Amino acid sequence: MGMFDEMKDKAEELAKDHPDQVNEGLDKAGDFVNEKTGDKFGDQIEQGEDFARERLGGQGGDDNQDNNQ
Repeated sequence: MGMFDEMKDKAEELAKDHPDQVNEGLDKAGDFVNEKTGDKFGDQIEQGEDFARERLGGQGGDDNQDNNQ
């Protein structure tokens, strides 16, 4: 197993152990980027947050799920 595979596995393990913190971090990062871009790319930022959650095995839930429907 390569170094990056080990890092990925460790990140996934940490995300599974701390889903609330992962979700909060993704939300804060998305809010920060959205603010810095003048709210011009809200939909794309939401998609990025969702993608990150999926890549982490769906950990952390999606508090913004109602906004995506």
